[in-house]
Amino acid sequence: MKSILLIILAVWLSSFIPVKNKLVYSVPAKKFYKWDEFNMGVDLSYVNQIEDYGGVYRDSGQVSDCFKILKDHGANTVRVRLWHTPAWVGKLNTGKLYYDLYGVEKTIRRAKQAGLAVNLDIHYSDTWADPHKQETPAAWKGLALDVLKDSVYNYTLSVLNYYNSKNLVPEMVQVGNENNGGMCWPVGKIVNDDFSNYAVLLKSGIKAVRDFSKTSTIKPRVIIHEAQLQTAGWWMNGITKEGVTDYDIIGLSHYTKWSSVKTMQGVTDTIQQLINTYKKTVMIVETGYPWTTENGDQYNNIFSARDSAPGYNISPDDQYRYLKDLTQAIINGGGKGIQYWEPAWITSKLNDGWGTGSSWDNVTLFDFNGNALKGADYMCYPYKF
Repeated sequence: MKSILLIILAVWLSSFIPVKNKLVYSVPAKKFYKWDEFNMGVDLSYVNQIEDYGGVYRDSGQVSDCFKILKDHGANTVRVRLWHTPAWVGKLNTGKLYYDLYGVEKTIRRAKQAGLAVNLDIHYSDTWADPHKQETPAAWKGLALDVLKDSVYNYTLSVLNYYNSKNLVPEMVQVGNENNGGMCWPVGKIVNDDFSNYAVLLKSGIKAVRDFSKTSTIKPRVIIHEAQLQTAGWWMNGITKEGVTDYDIIGLSHYTKWSSVKTMQGVTDTIQQLINTYKKTVMIVETGYPWTTENGDQYNNIFSARDSAPGYNISPDDQYRYLKDLTQAIINGGGKGIQYWEPAWITSKLNDGWGTGSSWDNVTLFDFNGNALKGADYMCYPYKF
């Protein structure tokens, strides 16, 4: 019995590391991934605006650049949304549009300077584009399909040519954002499973990226984007029947709050099925999980105490565990990346039109004081491939 107890004690002590006569838990050795090996992305679209309104980022209590902090925790890619002409943003921000061609230029430059790849997320709208809303830019209102198709092509090409002139070509381009119902409504809306008009517009955007790539040193990988795993098969079947095949990556959103795919095995199985069926790379290009049920300001949070995932609580430790498990589930299914949506949307004096502060401050990878959380380290965990 004594020998058995000694063995147990030795195994237990092996999980600790002595530091100046104290014992602390050992942590996994960090592993950093190349963006095209396994994509660890962070959507930092809000950061410039947050900083303008007083937001400050810290790592271990030390003020630092947000891009650098997340890179130090394993990020290899910055995702950024592009709106056509978000005049409504300017009305809230003394004329600064932030998410137009020139505002996004600043984000891409910061990403490139930090040594990070870029995923340019083109919404083809003046505002948020998602499964419930795909508003046509004001400049294109009332256009017939053939003219609208040309507008999508010319706009996409001009955006890439502009960034090329600044040496800021993105490594990836999303042709649309969460296009479950199509894009540029009403013309490009999917109605009664009719994907035809949407497919015309989608092909036009993709062709612009491909034509740009013919003379570009950086040849952006094309991402198409659908929200939530449970409808991905239906959506992919619809666009494929319309001949949409010239893309590189199937991008998916996955939030357990809105998903009927609740288990990690379900994530693995869905991704594996998509890869087997369509022979394309699959990535989660949007996700998030809360670290607290508290609120850092008066702006109501989107995630509440009811929105924990099965088998996980809501805490800094569980955020880390959830993200680590989700990433491994993606890898197990053959997926090639995970991009966290707005991990730096901390509270500030920013007014986004619905509230002041942040409705996402309990889903960030930073605490209410702007300090990087343990959850950020899921990006540098040594995963099993």
